[in-house]
Amino acid sequence: MRPLCRTELIDDVTKKLFIKTYGCQMNVYDSGRMADVLAPLGYAPAQSAEEADMVILNTCHIREKAAEKVYSELGRVRRAKERKAEQGGRMIVAVAGCVAQAEGAEIMRRAPAVDMVVGPQSYHRLPEMVARITRGAGHVLETEFPVEDKFDYLPAPVSIAGPAAFLTIQEGCDKFCTFCVVPYTRGAEYSRPALAVIEEARRLVEAGARELTLLGQNVNAWHGAAPDGTNWGLGRLCRALAELDGLERIRYTTSHPRDMDDELISAHADVPQLMPYLHLPVQSGSDRVLAAMNRRHDAQSYLRLVERIRAARPDIALSSDFIVGFPGESDRDFEDTLSLVREVGYAQSFSFKYSPRPGTPGASMDAQVPDAVKSGRLEALQDLLNAQAREFHHATIGRRLSVLFEKPGRHQGQLVGRSPYLQPVHVDAPQALLGRIAEVEITGAEPHSLSGRLAELSVEAV
Repeated sequence: MRPLCRTELIDDVTKKLFIKTYGCQMNVYDSGRMADVLAPLGYAPAQSAEEADMVILNTCHIREKAAEKVYSELGRVRRAKERKAEQGGRMIVAVAGCVAQAEGAEIMRRAPAVDMVVGPQSYHRLPEMVARITRGAGHVLETEFPVEDKFDYLPAPVSIAGPAAFLTIQEGCDKFCTFCVVPYTRGAEYSRPALAVIEEARRLVEAGARELTLLGQNVNAWHGAAPDGTNWGLGRLCRALAELDGLERIRYTTSHPRDMDDELISAHADVPQLMPYLHLPVQSGSDRVLAAMNRRHDAQSYLRLVERIRAARPDIALSSDFIVGFPGESDRDFEDTLSLVREVGYAQSFSFKYSPRPGTPGASMDAQVPDAVKSGRLEALQDLLNAQAREFHHATIGRRLSVLFEKPGRHQGQLVGRSPYLQPVHVDAPQALLGRIAEVEITGAEPHSLSGRLAELSVEAV
């Protein structure tokens, strides 16, 4: 593919781009990179679809009825496109992400207003696709898994929205959990080379990032080619990133218990920039259900792993994902999940009723659990998880926590930042602290946030 030169790309009039992002942090990262790819074509951000010359729906296929939500949104975008045409303008409509990958041809059939469908491995080709649409080449469908590495074709990040930024280091998954569509929509596991990750991290820090969250569908499976000719694991990468001047915080998500190796656990003990908060999905506490899910771990191995992590970093907080009502889940299986939750004690968790995904093995399994049973189990699980989260929040009252201030609060003279445990913290503080880390004494806890006051040392430092 011949890259278009800048003089071929930029029109005299700036065009407007609106991207609606669904789902996970990786989609947030991808949306940012799509904006970067399209910036040389003259596209600047729009605040709504109605004012845009190009609309991209960057979709997620994880949640229930994800595709139908996209079609509903496409109905609203179609009406905006028609109004723009009535005014003599033109709007390009694109669907990207995992729903695009899974349902490319069906999207074209059901939504004729869509000009382009692009899978998550092909968005580096957006400039060529826009050129084809502009030339009147008809609809464009790009949902293959290209041979080339898309990251080699992406420009450097143009800007960041605040002091915390995302950085994708790994894509795809080889685990093939029976409930999950990721291997089919994102492809096989791929790890970016270490130098490429470090270089992008350096650019993000130079642009003002103080915290980086490393992203991957199975991020702790990352094994990237290293400068010394070997392959590094995620623990070694975190140590290298910690050497970047100005990078004060490192996080990563989402992890699989099977890929928490000794090197990564020791990094939690040794690297102060690595935050004491770990998302480690277990999905179920029943060995029978875990086997049916093809998770490749059992409850006891997960609990032993938690012990090792906490031995390395005693102040670490854990979060997790849970699915209730997986095919064949009995009352006893569900009680095993509640037992595991009580034993671990989570700071935060995400829990969902199982919903079949077309094409996954779980969708065709026998003994599908009735929805009413799933709803009852989900309510009981969430009651327990919410109680644990409240307990964790209230345990921070009276403590001093470092807070990275990210944005102004809703009230005059207020800033909002994140604690090391990802909790939003509301503090009366001067604007000069935006983008900086300060010590905060926690004075109050709400269900989803904390409040506090600047410690004396922080006040003197401003």
